[in-house]
Amino acid sequence: MITKIYDEIKKTIKENYKLIFVFFILMIVFSIRFPFYIEAPGGIIDINERISIENKTESVGTFNLAFVSEIKATVPTLVFSYFNKDWKVVREEEIIYENETYEDENYRSHLLLNEANNNAIIVAYTYANRDITISNEHLFVIYVDQQSETNLKIGDEILKIDGIKVIGKAQLEEIILRKNIGDTIPIVVKRNDKEIDCYGVLREVEGKKVIGVSLSKTSDIITNPKITFDFKKSESGPSGGFMMALSIYDALVEDDITRGKKIVGTGTIDTYGNIGSIGGVEYKIKGAVKENADVFLVPNGENYEAARKVVEDNNYDIQLIGVSNFEEALYKLTKITD
Repeated sequence: MITKIYDEIKKTIKENYKLIFVFFILMIVFSIRFPFYIEAPGGIIDINERISIENKTESVGTFNLAFVSEIKATVPTLVFSYFNKDWKVVREEEIIYENETYEDENYRSHLLLNEANNNAIIVAYTYANRDITISNEHLFVIYVDQQSETNLKIGDEILKIDGIKVIGKAQLEEIILRKNIGDTIPIVVKRNDKEIDCYGVLREVEGKKVIGVSLSKTSDIITNPKITFDFKKSESGPSGGFMMALSIYDALVEDDITRGKKIVGTGTIDTYGNIGSIGGVEYKIKGAVKENADVFLVPNGENYEAARKVVEDNNYDIQLIGVSNFEEALYKLTKITD
């Protein structure tokens, strides 16, 4: 019986060896990874599907986040990118820093999403004159310079520095200013729900005293009405903060600031309402046009100029609006044409 099965297998392989060979070659080709990523036009996300606010007011139109599609480079995708002008090949180090892993980059992006959500709530509730209580700043390490002398890691929450409990970013910066270049500063962090003793050696970079890490800041916030977020694990980064602030504000006020339009946009936002630039704006506006958006909001400056060039070069039928801060955005939304 076993001999018969073995003979059948040999016969099958002999009759189909070319097909089997091609199959294994294709498997290898499709699995080879290169140190590149491909950026391509993405799509949009209706923010109403990501936030929930008690007793929200309803609008006819929608506010939407724009995103860039990020594709891993393989032989087929690299070949396709050569013939597709909308696909751009970028080096892996442009996305993932030399001293980091992909997991580090992913963790940092999720921390930045939390910060963006935090800032959006503060701005929207403040401008809408709704109840908001802000307390207890939390500082998280989102980047560690490879030249720094420290054992801090991405995701660490700073609890104490030089024996002093950290209650805000400004206080941390004041403590560092009192120290000398070359000092080793003791730092207590929360890592994996445990308190860990760490350190950082103070050095000078461009005339500033630094340990060599970047931080993300969030706060404990209580709002009335209550708000919750429901983002997917694959969604991260700070570039949707501005549009989230608009959508939250729209849900808190009586006026429909969408004016019935499908509004897409991008840009970071800080707690003062300032709108910051982002990457990949060319792909984001192409994705917005593909989804039949009426309006595209974009940070003023290089982002606006890049978006304007795409609109003009492709003769897109979309209203492009450049903004620098939240108040300006609210004003310009009242001037949307039909």
